[in-house]
Amino acid sequence: MVQSFLPVLERIGEEIENLAGRGRPADYIPALAAVDPNRFGMAVAELDGSVYGVGEWQQPFSTQSVTKVFTLALDLAREGDSLWEHVGREPSGNPFNSLVQLEYEHGIPRNPFINAGALVVTDRLHRMTGDASGSLRDFLRAESANPDLDFNRDVVASETAHGDRNAALAHFMASYGNITTPVPTLLREYFRQCSIEASCADLAVATGFLARHGIRADGSRLLTRSQAKQVNAVMMTCGTYDAAGDFAYRVGLPGKSGVGGAIIAVVPGRCTLCVWSPGLDERGNSVAGVAALDRFTTITGLSVF
Repeated sequence: MVQSFLPVLERIGEEIENLAGRGRPADYIPALAAVDPNRFGMAVAELDGSVYGVGEWQQPFSTQSVTKVFTLALDLAREGDSLWEHVGREPSGNPFNSLVQLEYEHGIPRNPFINAGALVVTDRLHRMTGDASGSLRDFLRAESANPDLDFNRDVVASETAHGDRNAALAHFMASYGNITTPVPTLLREYFRQCSIEASCADLAVATGFLARHGIRADGSRLLTRSQAKQVNAVMMTCGTYDAAGDFAYRVGLPGKSGVGGAIIAVVPGRCTLCVWSPGLDERGNSVAGVAALDRFTTITGLSVF
């Protein structure tokens, strides 16, 4: 596997170096705005946890919305299908921080990966654990085998200072009874989970349970096979905001992006990937990241289609 995939990664790395128009970092979060958009790393992890990569694949970065996948999995493992009474499973067709649909749909967000939906999932996980962000960090440390993985306080402070839209989303959903954690506490937990720093290697390995149909790195089961399918399905249809259709068309894998520039992707039964490059397109997805995953599935022929 290593012998066949590593040359593919090296080829992709060379192609990305020549990619023009790499996008711009997220400028509405000051802690992210100064990151060089031309940085790039990519990693592939096999089912046994072995991992290899190209570029800055071991460089930690702000994971941002990529963590929503893991929070969803942790909550779904605890409460099962009752979660879906509070958040939908449909693409939104609107920006990830939009308030537009919430009033028409009585405070029920379209899916767990837009900000409103992620706030609901974080609220429910916090109700069950008393420490949503800490539970997430512990899980990622265990699955990535990186005990040093942690929050970035500067990013937390930056997001807190510019978090009015997320506060509005939380208060609006609370007015419908779909948020029960006090909003300041919920926002703290949400910003902390988005601030976690990890590398492509960390995230590729940590995502492995979705390629193993719900089985964790230690061999224990987190999700049923059906639940793992559900998470992958929602990643495919909703994981890249309102560009999910284009991502499915180009890449053909379940994926989840974050405005820090990372994208994780799953080849069920085979491997998991993470690519990072901070330059974003107008929809908040990494330009080089999407291009790299497009090349990976084109070269290898690996997709869910």
